[in-house]
Amino acid sequence: MLLVIDVGNSNIVLGIYEGSLLVRNWRLSTDKSRTSDEYAVLLHSLFAQAGLGFASVSAAIISSVVPPLTGVMEAIAHDFFHLTPFVVGPGIKTGMPIQYDNPREVGADRIVNAVAGYEKHRCALVIVDFGTATTFDYVNQKGEYCGGAIAPGLAISLEALFQRASKLPRVDIAKPPHIIAKNTVNSMQAGVFYGYVGLVDGIVSRIRAESRDTPKAIATGGLANLIAPESTTIEEVDDFLTLDGLRILYERNR
Repeated sequence: MLLVIDVGNSNIVLGIYEGSLLVRNWRLSTDKSRTSDEYAVLLHSLFAQAGLGFASVSAAIISSVVPPLTGVMEAIAHDFFHLTPFVVGPGIKTGMPIQYDNPREVGADRIVNAVAGYEKHRCALVIVDFGTATTFDYVNQKGEYCGGAIAPGLAISLEALFQRASKLPRVDIAKPPHIIAKNTVNSMQAGVFYGYVGLVDGIVSRIRAESRDTPKAIATGGLANLIAPESTTIEEVDDFLTLDGLRILYERNR
């Protein structure tokens, strides 16, 4: 079985594949202070609950946008799974031309999403990934990664509002009952939620206009299912796009 690990700034998402089938998946909070031993204890518990053992894993691939944790995940693969993982980065075969000024600057998660999106849909795409930052990536009809945009994520936006406006409270990310809100909490939620829907639709529409084609817009990431129903541009949510991309990249590199 294949272990795929996606290390993000807020969450670490892991999956177990048997062939092309995602057997199990888990989401952990990203904590840079944890050691490989501590993460291994967490993984051992998750594997045990799923009736799996470390010995059942025969290969691993890692995507990370948190450099201090890349080595931690590699150490887990070496010390506990007794294998050398693939790490998404320079030198790995993607099968996708990267049309970026400096291809090394593109986040591993953006490349993984682009590879998975094009492999699944075989058409021009805008991929919106709702993470700590929200990324917008454009893949053209020929399957070339052409670039995109990066915006502050929903959680960052709400946290900044709380920290910089003295009288405003910290609130949860949620769709408010009305856009014309009747209290401070709902007013903040309305501004951030519907403002973010407008941001997403505005950026996707501008990418479509600049690309001069009609790319399909798909979304992934923790908050995709919250925003997508209100969006007029997002056509599909794929919760496991990044994990599937890691599986595809493993197949291309093994």
